[in-house]
Formats: sequence, structure tokens, C-alpha cells
Amino acid sequence: MLGGGIEIDTLGLQADTAGSSPAMPVPAGGMMIVAAYGEARLDATTVLSRYYDDGDTILQVMSASARPGEEIFDVSLYRPWDSVVPANAAEWAEWRGPRGMIGQPRYDADGIMFDRFWGEGNGRAGLVEFVEEIDDGRVRRSIHQSCMLYARMLGTRQEMLLINIERDLADRDARQGASIEFILGYGLLPGDIRRL
Repeated sequence: MLGGGIEIDTLGLQADTAGSSPAMPVPAGGMMIVAAYGEARLDATTVLSRYYDDGDTILQVMSASARPGEEIFDVSLYRPWDSVVPANAAEWAEWRGPRGMIGQPRYDADGIMFDRFWGEGNGRAGLVEFVEEIDDGRVRRSIHQSCMLYARMLGTRQEMLLINIERDLADRDARQGASIEFILGYGLLPGDIRRL
């Protein structure tokens, strides 16, 4: 898996988003060399698998067990967009407190409006939490993640904004989290990816 290649076809994505204004350029397809692999069990029937390359691209796949050849439920291609490091507890509360920005029905990303994709109702929704085990061939890390997914239409596809609070479980001092990561992504079809 590590060091292996995944061919990613984004021609359909590029066609479906042509003429729109993405928050950042739609990712180009091609060969992705896997530099790290992450995995998290979300529930009894879903495993999240993430393939990372050296250029910060993340290919996210959801399936029942992450075994090769198994039916894929969902495929998304993400790239980092922004990062925030709150300086103190008050700043953390502005982001993830009971009235915090993350989890609200809408999120204004510097004038680009995204609607909450997870959770129902007009109030703030609770964040989705899981631990991702990441292996880059040198170090294995356990990263606790608290996240919320937002989306907006872009042509006939959705542009997704994943707001993710990350905390390395080996860092006992980072109780709130180390950073807030803003990751933009687009859905793909299972046929758009092929392991080599």
C-alpha cells in the first residue's frame, strides 16, 4: 500500500464543474503515490480509509472493511485549504464551544457560503468524532478528529468543506486540539480510481 500508486480520473469532475467558481482549483487527476495511509472505523458497518501523498492530497474511501476488492460506498478527493491555531481557551470556544462556529447551519468561509451537510435542524449540530490511525512507514500516529462537513453546489457537483479539529493522542498537553484544518473536497465515482 505505502509507495503504491492509485490512478485518479477527474475528467468527469472537471466537466461537471466547468464554468463555476471553485474556492480553489479543482484537483487534476493522474497518478497518486501513497506516502501515508490512515484508517478509522466510523461505526459497525463503515471504515474510513485515507490515502495521503507527499503533496497533501487526500483520497478518502468509505467501505465496510477497507479490504481490496470490496464495494466502495463513497470516494472523495480533498486538499488542504486553510489552517487556524487558536491561541487560548476563549478562542477555542469561539470555534467549538456551545455557540461555536463549527456545527452551525451555515459557514461563511471568507465570503463563500457553505451549508451544513451533516446534522438536522436550525441549531448547532454536534461534531462527528473518531480516531484515525495513520502510518507513513516511519511513525504510526493516533489522531483524534472532531469534524463537521459543509457543502455548496458547484456546477452539478458539490464542493465540500471539511472543518476538522485534530489532536495527536500522543500529545497530552493538547487537550482542546492542536489545530483546526479546513479541507476542500469533491466526490468521485468508484470507477474514477484504480490501484496499480
